[in-house]
Order: sequence, then C-alpha cells, then structure tokens
Amino acid sequence: MNLHAGIDAWGRPFDAEAAVRALNGDITILQECWSPPDGPSFAERVARSMDAVSIDAEMATGRRALPHDDPPDHWHRRKAFLDGDHSLYLDSEVPLSPRILSSSRYGEAEHGVFGLGVISRFPVMATSVITLDRVRKDRARRVLIFLMLEIENQAVLVVATHMTHLTYGSPLHFAKLRRSLRTQTSTTTPVILGGDMNLWGPPATLQLPGLRRAVKGRTWPAWGPHSQVDHLFVNRLVVVESACVEKDVGSDHLPVSAVLRTL
Repeated sequence: MNLHAGIDAWGRPFDAEAAVRALNGDITILQECWSPPDGPSFAERVARSMDAVSIDAEMATGRRALPHDDPPDHWHRRKAFLDGDHSLYLDSEVPLSPRILSSSRYGEAEHGVFGLGVISRFPVMATSVITLDRVRKDRARRVLIFLMLEIENQAVLVVATHMTHLTYGSPLHFAKLRRSLRTQTSTTTPVILGGDMNLWGPPATLQLPGLRRAVKGRTWPAWGPHSQVDHLFVNRLVVVESACVEKDVGSDHLPVSAVLRTL
C-alpha cells in the first residue's frame, strides 16, 4: 500500500492508519509513510494497534503541506506531478525550486520523515536494511528492507521496496536487489517481494528472474487506473491462493493484496 503520506495533492488528509488496519494483513508492506521527526514512526504506531511488530527505514526528510483553504473535488492540480508541487516537499536529496521554497504552503508545512515500512504478525528472525545507490534526480534515497519471518516453523523471506523511476535509473537498483536476493536466500527459501516499483508488470518481471507476479491489475492512478506499478512477487515455493487490487483508500495508488501459502 502506497500511502502518499496520508494526504492528497491539496494536503487534504485521509485516515492512513485506519486504511492499513482495514486491510488487516498478516504482513503489510507500506510505501510513502509519513512520520514525525521524533517519536514513534507511522509503521510502529499502526503495528501496536494490530498486535504486530514493525520495521521501517527513512528514505527522505521534508515537509507535508497543510490542507488547502478551498480545494476542488479532484485529487490533484493538473500539473502537480510535473512541477513537483503535490503537497509533499522532500528536500534532503535534491534542492527544491525557489518557487516552492518561497511559497507560503511550503513555509507553513509540517516537518517529517518519508519512508518505507513493514508490519508483521509473524515473529521476526532477522532484519536488514540495504541502502541503494543514489541517483541524481531522485528526491528519496531508496532502500530495501529484508525480513526473515518464522511462519509455521518455516523461514520465509519478505522484501519491501519502493523503487525509483525507470528514467532515473531503476535498473541499477534492480541489479542490487537481484544480488541481495542471491546472497540472502537458498533454493529452499520461500520469497515474497512487494512494493511500489514505479514500473509496469512485464518489464518488472524481466528485472526479477525466478520470481512471478502474484497480483495483476491496474493500480495507478487510483481515480482512473490505467497502469500497474504496485506489485507482489513470489518465487516457486509460494502458492497464490487468491489476489486482488483493493479499493481506493485516499492515496493516488490502489493497494494490492494476496493470500499466500508456502510449499
């Protein structure tokens, strides 16, 4: 589930915590979590309410805009994703434009942390966070979260990601993901990989040999989806019992979910 920090591009909030609890996953992979600079992270707060554990990783810092005074009904401004002004102002990797920096919306926005999180009801045997190489245009520093979970006395590897865009250099990050999977798995390890990959299904599949898509369906944009960029991948030791694209929760992405069984 990509949460777009719990707001739309006018800064109007939706209840991201309730959306995650409603999905009620035993394993939940979250992108674009927004957390305060101090105190518990978003994933930690939700995990507590679900009697679960969490791990999260910071990808950027910045500001989240307050609600616009008189927004229209639609989710975003027509040019919001072209000029970078969609109420999330990430400034820790790439400087923001002078126009945004001088705007009252930026000046009044709340500070916070933009990140990736995983919530699990299963015991966590081991964790690692792998930082991917910085790419020049990206406003976030991409990471991979590796979790080895104990599920019915079996070790299952869960990997969370939020890839950069193809035009920014995501093949470099996919290459590191493939290398990391080779070093952290064996032929007997069930693997579940999930996240917003900013890439359609067929080319994402080409980047991930040995894995297959568990969910097929359009996820973006939520108000009129025409593309699938949010994915769950599994290896041959995982059986997909059922899978679907979930309903709109308020983000610009639709969540995906699946019921999985290991062999």
